[in-house]
Amino acid sequence: MKQLLPLLLTFVSSIPLFAQEAADRRHYVAYRSAEKLMMDGHLDEDDWQAAAWSELFVDIEGEHKPAPLYDSKMKMLWDDEHLYIAFWMEEPHLWATYTERESVIFSENDIELFIDINGDTHNYYELEINALGTEWDLMLTKPYRDGALAINGWNINGLEKGILLNGTLNNPEDEDESWTVELAIPWKALSQAGPSYSAPKDGQQMRINFSRVQWQLEVKDGVYTKRINPETGKPFPEYNWVWSPQGKISMHMPEEWAYLQFSENTVGEGTAEFKLNEDEKVKDDLRKIYFLQKAFHKNTGTYAKSEKKLSLPRELRDRHFDFEVSKTRFKISSPSLVSDKSWHITEDGRVWQD
Repeated sequence: MKQLLPLLLTFVSSIPLFAQEAADRRHYVAYRSAEKLMMDGHLDEDDWQAAAWSELFVDIEGEHKPAPLYDSKMKMLWDDEHLYIAFWMEEPHLWATYTERESVIFSENDIELFIDINGDTHNYYELEINALGTEWDLMLTKPYRDGALAINGWNINGLEKGILLNGTLNNPEDEDESWTVELAIPWKALSQAGPSYSAPKDGQQMRINFSRVQWQLEVKDGVYTKRINPETGKPFPEYNWVWSPQGKISMHMPEEWAYLQFSENTVGEGTAEFKLNEDEKVKDDLRKIYFLQKAFHKNTGTYAKSEKKLSLPRELRDRHFDFEVSKTRFKISSPSLVSDKSWHITEDGRVWQD
């Protein structure tokens, strides 16, 4: 037993401490817009005025880290054709130089969004945009930890945007106030269903998160440049400020993203209660076992054929899990809490129900 103890401790410590439990993750209820919004960055339409701002962004690792230096927040609306997102970001030093599409935008200050339509952590979307409006959009086949392919050739066709700069871009001689980004994302662009795409239904949920990348700047020869750490000779690491904390410095953990729920109510004409699906707990439990299996395989070269070999943490021991394991693959299943179906997870991290 003494020989097994270090191995068991490795398995248990491999379970990620979720930044938030499902019930505590941030959420937002998006209401219908009464009319199509103009993407100019002003947010002065009645519908935008009626939509609620989100909580302020926090450090990507969580609220135990220092609060962001500058405030950021967002709001959302939708209609049959578009998901509308607006960001407001406090900013005393407006800076952006990339003008070529598909540049690595996060190498400078930017705002980023991540969307997983069906919450299975696969085939999710990312968009990065800077104060010049330069875009980098891509689709990830799965998280990088599972061998993702980043499909840069994927574009948000039909994307509309508006940017309002409350200050002067790339001018160190004055102090700026903020920048606002307004986006209209076609549902058709977020669908793999082609012409048969559809807008969300009332009460439907998806996973979403937003990240603001912010670099420390200094002025040299009259222009902004990244502040250099004299101990390393390299720029100081960027700040990562997000709506819903990830627990560590990685946005590519879709299981940590917040919940977006859609309401058929027109914004300003009634409210809808956010209702978390009880099965989000089942999905989180399956993901914990997924990480245990990954650690088991790393240490033994095989996957565990039952939960007994994984030394499950106490909170998982009362749930029932079915294991299907081969030399190179596994599928673990657990019953739904709200239907007669089951949830499944495989070695590539995908979660689905049948």
